[in-house]
Amino acid sequence: MHANPPASNGVNVVSELAAMDDRSWHKKPNLRALYMVLLPACVGADMTAAFDVNLMDVLQATSSWQISNMIGLIVAMYSLGAMFSLPFVPLIADGCGRRASIIFGCTVMFFGAMLQGASQNLAMFIAARFMLGFGSPFSIIGSTSLIGELSHPKERATMTSISLAFFGVGSILVAAISLGTCNMQSNWGWRIPSLLQATPSILQLPFVLFVPDSPRWLISKGRTVEGYEILVKYHGEGDPQSEFVKAEYAEIERTLGQTVTPTSWSILFSTPGMRKRAILAAFLGLGVQWSGGGLIGSYLPRILAGIGIYDNTTKNRINLAVSCWGLLCATTLALLATRFKRRTAFLTSGIALLLVMVGWTVATAEWTELHNRGSAVAVVGFIFLFSPAYCMGFSLVYTYLTELFPFHVRSKGIVLHGWFSRTGGFFNQIVNPIGLQNTGWKYYISYCVFLSFQVGFIYFMFPETSSRTLEELAFLYEDGNKTPEKSCGDKTLSLALKSGVSQVAC
Repeated sequence: MHANPPASNGVNVVSELAAMDDRSWHKKPNLRALYMVLLPACVGADMTAAFDVNLMDVLQATSSWQISNMIGLIVAMYSLGAMFSLPFVPLIADGCGRRASIIFGCTVMFFGAMLQGASQNLAMFIAARFMLGFGSPFSIIGSTSLIGELSHPKERATMTSISLAFFGVGSILVAAISLGTCNMQSNWGWRIPSLLQATPSILQLPFVLFVPDSPRWLISKGRTVEGYEILVKYHGEGDPQSEFVKAEYAEIERTLGQTVTPTSWSILFSTPGMRKRAILAAFLGLGVQWSGGGLIGSYLPRILAGIGIYDNTTKNRINLAVSCWGLLCATTLALLATRFKRRTAFLTSGIALLLVMVGWTVATAEWTELHNRGSAVAVVGFIFLFSPAYCMGFSLVYTYLTELFPFHVRSKGIVLHGWFSRTGGFFNQIVNPIGLQNTGWKYYISYCVFLSFQVGFIYFMFPETSSRTLEELAFLYEDGNKTPEKSCGDKTLSLALKSGVSQVAC
């Protein structure tokens, strides 16, 4: 028996109704079951990306890997592949659905990993890395959109942040593998971790088959009954008369009706509000790459060699410890995501990152001049401090992007972010080894300069998006704010839902 969706009443009461719901997700059987498959279906892309970043660390500290003077290009090919695929991602994510995008991306990455592990020469290895990068955005953008659009509004921030925290799982996986392969003298020392990069995609694909598609995507395609049934099952625990579900459906339908289906990329720059969103997405893309994470992710062995740590086993142990610490920080802060406002979290993170990088730079300079053990220990300490400073704000990147962009341009907005992120990463991966080799500790000053600018940008440009639904945020920048911001009493909200009026008088 199908549940028929209610007529749209346009009342924005979802945030208030969600706040009234004091039942935790783990006490709701249907929602609990959803999260048990949704999370593993959406974390594989970030695990693969983390695996790839740390794989380059591992290979540089593996005896059988002959470090090439083309290491910058080898590392950068993953980002280059992603840059080439990004314009095509919305064709699948918006045209065929979020699940289809994840499946396509995982499939491409699986074959890329197989090609990488079977490489017979450098050209084949570079082509495999390009293929891995090409598949990554399809999976990441599909996963980000699906987890943000399918999660209950109460847990949306936590779910998207936890999915990003699984980046640490990929890092730990490759770091742990490296302890058993780094001293192998045969080619299997680098082939084994290269082949195992397919693991996250293999684990992710079966779960995707059991996850429903985004109800917003279904409703946008005219499949309203299917979309409403998903909302009823998971957000209303099977109750077709749920006031929350009726309000959520009405809000989604009304918002989709007030937005124009995009026909080109120009829609991202068509209005002042869209241009502001585009600027924020672009900046977040650069911020992810230029805050210092790329140094730790791809060039940790070189950084450690720069402070007198040359033993490969020691390097890999530090890498594993950094990965485990990063996962702990990301998971802890993800679980606390709903307790902090988005803008405050980003601003605090930006200031903390600046202080960490300044300390890191000073300690490295002191070791270069004096070669004392205390300076080397301080550098390692600042590397560990980087994780909580970064995760404090940047674990919310996907949450923030999902909230910034309305449904009809969400995929394109996340693609824009991804393009700037990959471009920034490509630049870093080419320039970082050159900068570290030619200028030493002075290269870190460029990061300090960017992080100073980042703090100012966040302070003046970042809007607050917490405690509002995706539909309420669809008109964040638009004139004449189309969503009522005042809260009404419980009685008024209940009457509004039952009467089907188009506005609520408070």
